[in-house]
Amino acid sequence: MKTEDQRATMNPSTTGSQTPADGGHTGARTASVDPARGAPSGRNIRALPASVLTPPPPAPSPRLDDYRDIIGQAQVDALRFLARDLKKKSIKMVNSTAVGGGVAEMLNRLVPLLSELEVPTHWDVITGGNDFFEVTKAFHNALHGSRYELTKAAQEIFLNYNEQNRERLQFEEELVVIHDPQPVGLIRSRDKSSASWVWRCHIDLSNPDERVWEFLRPFVEQYDAAIFSSASFARQLPIPQYLFYPCIDPLSEKNKDLPDSVVQKVCDEFGIDRRRPIVTQVSRFDRLKDPVGVVHAYKLAKKYVDCQLVLAGGGASDDPEGAAVLQEVKEAAGSDPDIIILDLPPWCAFEINAIQRASTIVVQKSIKEGFGLTVTEALWKGKPTIAGSVGGIPNQIIHKLTGVLVHSVEGCAFQIRYLLTHPDFARRIGASGREHVKENFLMTTNVKRWLLLFRILEESKAARGAGR
Repeated sequence: MKTEDQRATMNPSTTGSQTPADGGHTGARTASVDPARGAPSGRNIRALPASVLTPPPPAPSPRLDDYRDIIGQAQVDALRFLARDLKKKSIKMVNSTAVGGGVAEMLNRLVPLLSELEVPTHWDVITGGNDFFEVTKAFHNALHGSRYELTKAAQEIFLNYNEQNRERLQFEEELVVIHDPQPVGLIRSRDKSSASWVWRCHIDLSNPDERVWEFLRPFVEQYDAAIFSSASFARQLPIPQYLFYPCIDPLSEKNKDLPDSVVQKVCDEFGIDRRRPIVTQVSRFDRLKDPVGVVHAYKLAKKYVDCQLVLAGGGASDDPEGAAVLQEVKEAAGSDPDIIILDLPPWCAFEINAIQRASTIVVQKSIKEGFGLTVTEALWKGKPTIAGSVGGIPNQIIHKLTGVLVHSVEGCAFQIRYLLTHPDFARRIGASGREHVKENFLMTTNVKRWLLLFRILEESKAARGAGR
């Protein structure tokens, strides 16, 4: 492996406006909403107010100079130096969803920063029907190790939608980056393009379902390079492989500093009592995030320590399982008034930020994970964090130094109890976690990696041309 108050987003060119919303909240103990209708969707579920359901107009993105107080002037100057020989050379990013999930969040910030450095970067989102996203969700789970019967019909659905998107999209940039398996078949357009093509894989491929991987691998091998989020995710491939840690933007709505009065207001309106310990998991409602396991861990811990549990998340447009998982979470929660379930629209980053900052402990009990940017977010806020020892999470959490790693419901329950009863230790690992993120997992570091890779690929292309 080679290794504000300002709200901002960059919209992919094939989608409508996608921006965080202003602070609308609910006073409900348990809040869940169908974003399309704003209507209650279960027993004792209250609708969220219209201010949460409707995203506001886009605001300007932070500029590169806005990061100086965080990373220093020397790092800002280094980014401009690296971009100097790439000016006017363009990049296309392609993924499967404009909202929901870490990939869309990263692209929202990466695209404008690269463009500010005069490396024009375009973002396209592939389209597909429910049948396509059901297949790609099954592929996603299978690549994480779940068993899956790969049928001829599933293969045809995948290939047909990739072909439709290939015919619709143009690839005129010098670098094309395809994110994750859903659009991997777009590589068939390579013969019509002079670009360097890179496959950016954000998921854990260390133990994939072999039939699914063997179906996808011939596409991956046609790329000029592949990028993984952890060295353990890499596969045997005949192309160069690079290590890129995912990242967060410290100036985004989800991560910028907030006054305590704002945090308190959000908690009041969501019915979260800051006078008592708050245990929070933020993630889409996905079985691989194990929200039901978090409920069980909380119930075990609560036999010994007083606390509330907040499960805050939502869905993504390429994930058809979210509603079913949310129902499973509600059933596991039962009638416990101290379990607060928030099914939020994807633009509620501001509210998520406030809830994370109010939390005493943040949990990410994933049983499979690509990298786990919700862990990064919690560490950046200095929160003692408990997370599953899976995927890229151990790159972020060094056990008992920057957080604690767990392997079971019982282990998670024990660590909740331990951190709540050992606040000095909790504060120490929270402070260490923030420094670890500052050094390794901020958006500006990610920009640097993309610029370096682009330069490497351009030099390699020039060398191949000179050798002909």
